Amino acid sequence: MNCSIGWHVLYVKSRCEKKVLESLKEKSLEGFLPLVKTVRKWSDRKKIVHKPLFPSYVFVNVNSSLEFHKALSVSGACAYIRFGREYAKVTESEINRIKFLVGSQDITDIETNSELPKVGETKTILCGALTGLECEVLNVNNANKIIVRINSLQQNITATLPSYYFEETLMAV
Repeated sequence: MNCSIGWHVLYVKSRCEKKVLESLKEKSLEGFLPLVKTVRKWSDRKKIVHKPLFPSYVFVNVNSSLEFHKALSVSGACAYIRFGREYAKVTESEINRIKFLVGSQDITDIETNSELPKVGETKTILCGALTGLECEVLNVNNANKIIVRINSLQQNITATLPSYYFEETLMAV
């Protein structure tokens, strides 16, 4: 098992993600919690709330074995995510893509899932920070949804982009 430097995925107690992130900052550790806006409906009102894109996951950037163990000692932290014997590591590029997706005003209806995409259409994004990226597109309720695969987490991010972001030519998968 290798606790190398870089971004790791910390599994935390349910609904403790924001508390864990704050505790990481108090210990001078760099953490990242991607949040998405969602509308919660009650019988008498609607409210916009920010919920974690990956429930029970907090990303932590560790620079030493000491920081690796220090992050795990934070109240609410349970374990690092592993696939087999290896700890899940997320590249800086993947972190930047997630930051772009959750920070963009043009992208709406962000969801995650762990299933691999089914065979469908592939388009190339022409605008924004994801320019040149080929994504699988789902046509759901006449909306253009893309799937971006985050391989190190074995997760997909699904987001709705405006149609003018896409190249018109379709490519077979």
